[in-house]
Amino acid sequence: MKRVLVAVSLLVTACGGNAAPVASDTGTPGRAPASGPASAPASSPVSSPVSTSSPAPTPSPTGPPAFQAKVSKLTPSQLPDSWKPGCPVSYKNLRLITMTYWGFDDRAHTGELVVRDTATDDIVTVFKKLYGMRYPIKRMERIDVYKGSDYDSIDADNTSAFNCRRATGSSNWSNHAFGEAVDLNPRENPYVTASGSTAHSNARKFTERPMKGKGVINPGDRVVRAFAAVGWGWGGDWSGTKDYQHFSKSGR
Repeated sequence: MKRVLVAVSLLVTACGGNAAPVASDTGTPGRAPASGPASAPASSPVSSPVSTSSPAPTPSPTGPPAFQAKVSKLTPSQLPDSWKPGCPVSYKNLRLITMTYWGFDDRAHTGELVVRDTATDDIVTVFKKLYGMRYPIKRMERIDVYKGSDYDSIDADNTSAFNCRRATGSSNWSNHAFGEAVDLNPRENPYVTASGSTAHSNARKFTERPMKGKGVINPGDRVVRAFAAVGWGWGGDWSGTKDYQHFSKSGR
């Protein structure tokens, strides 16, 4: 045994080096000799150990944002053209819904609808479904953007709700004046008289049903069913005159 130790000692000396310290979990055994390289100062940064775990998976591409809806109270100044004293519903009973919708450009957008406070849950429920099915909506702005003009809003293919106005061809209040009706993609879904005509030239090619087309609503389709699920009726089911854009809580 002594001969082996002497041989190892001579071999190390002959190579001109010192035996490397052996790592140890207990501290003292195998520690580098005091005469070895000086330890780094306490203030020196310490390198982090290299991770040996598997690399994290590459994130998948981000999809469209989730549907969001916010319901807010309104002041008369926010409804300069659509509400006035004498309307069948007070502005205090109206609510602004700011929510996500799917556009004709196949992208998510944020729009606004004004409805009665008792209709907010129904509208949010329906439009969440429409967004989930990627039903496209051209635009969604308050009717006040068009100075309260139903004609101009329809011509711009704007989806809207509350507007303190009379029903078309009647002296009675429209369901829109109560905040309980929505006009959805009015160009693709026009108001059509019993004779088959419409007041908007840009909507004339959409007067027949059923028909295919982006944003078009057909009898019994998923859009009609989404509104029916919350108890709202469709103007396309009326006899004689058809209002394909129109959904209301009363069905009229």
